[in-house]
Amino acid sequence: MPERATWASKAGFVLASAGAAVGLGAIWKFPWLAGSNGGAVFVIPYVILSLTLGFVFLTAEITLGYMGRGSIVTTMRKLGGSKWVPAGYLGVVTGLLVLSFYSVIGGWVIKYLFEYLLGHGQALAADDYFSGFISNGFSAEICFLVFTMFTVVIIYMGVRNGIERVSKFMMPILVILSVIIAVYSVTRPGAMAGVKYFLVPNLENFSWMTVVSAMGQMFYSLSIAMGILVTFGSYMKKDTSIEDSTKNVEIFDTAIAIMAGLMIIPAVFAFSGGDPDTLQAGPSLMFITLPKVFAGMGFGTGTGILFFLLVLFAAVTSSIALTESAVSTFEDELHWSRKKATVFMTVVMIVLGTLSCLGYGPLAGITVIGMQFLDFFDFLTNSVMMPIAAIATCLLVSRVIGVEKIENEVTEGGHLFKRKVIFQFMIKYLCPIFAAIILVSSVANAFGWISM
Repeated sequence: MPERATWASKAGFVLASAGAAVGLGAIWKFPWLAGSNGGAVFVIPYVILSLTLGFVFLTAEITLGYMGRGSIVTTMRKLGGSKWVPAGYLGVVTGLLVLSFYSVIGGWVIKYLFEYLLGHGQALAADDYFSGFISNGFSAEICFLVFTMFTVVIIYMGVRNGIERVSKFMMPILVILSVIIAVYSVTRPGAMAGVKYFLVPNLENFSWMTVVSAMGQMFYSLSIAMGILVTFGSYMKKDTSIEDSTKNVEIFDTAIAIMAGLMIIPAVFAFSGGDPDTLQAGPSLMFITLPKVFAGMGFGTGTGILFFLLVLFAAVTSSIALTESAVSTFEDELHWSRKKATVFMTVVMIVLGTLSCLGYGPLAGITVIGMQFLDFFDFLTNSVMMPIAAIATCLLVSRVIGVEKIENEVTEGGHLFKRKVIFQFMIKYLCPIFAAIILVSSVANAFGWISM
């Protein structure tokens, strides 16, 4: 077996891991969840959970990869024995399914960026543009294939020359673009009402289901339970501080999520005259509501270009992380070359992604428990598979490996573990409970037993 690749630098690992976390979950999903769940009363629990629960899972998964020096399946076998291999494959399959619909949304982003570059911003603001586009199977499929091929080319180039190099290029630009757009957004007339809604809590909007929603979003946004962080941790050099790296990733992701909220929510408030109900648009917020907002701005076309370029960079950095997790597994477990593993992944992505892509067009008549393919894959991964994989990780760390061994790895080489007490308590007791709450509540919501 060839020697395992490593990151060229700590910055490479941090930016790649942050890129995995800072994706559509942070920029596409976080703002509309925050907007539809009371603004600040959603944001504050999300931040607290990211810095506690998120920190614990990030540390656990990165350290497991650091110890196992392999993909999530290989790591599970090395550290837990053969009976833990199914848990590893659960993470791989979860990542594959997320990637399948993620790449479709990435294709939508490419379409919108292309149209803004052509100066078609007013056309994008039309009420029926988005529905017309996604129902057109051919057009949506082409955009999806473009995004997919861009992803697999980067993966084929390898860890240092592909993933690390692209992350080092895209992530700083992503930060700069987010700051520019956020500043422009919050300075629009009437935008400060949106800033207040987003950052100042109104307890009348609070419910415990808001906390559960924040918890679920944290899992999705930080790329927990998909094998990504285990895989990236396996590429870390032995002299790297795990806690410092983890801290950088969680802060990066949380900051970008907050920035995304400041980009979108104040602008929507300014556009709607301060009506928070406009934020209830849900997943369509980015593709229907925002083009209308941009069309009403003085620099709408330029803003649209910058925004969708930002979203594209975020989507690409996450998609390459999802793909790498599976490719690494095929390399380790089946002893395939990177070329063979990448080609196989390309085929899988196209087959699964096409189902999601055509689910609003030619395949619209086919549903699974009343959901289109994309919505079903989203529900299955976020609400069922991720929580189960997270519970498995907790049990592996606390009951099989032992928390002490994790601590020894984190502190190896004299590195500090400042949040050790938080890690010990939460991985043993709170994390499995929280993951179980996400599982039960999300399934209950999907079947209409409760409302979230």
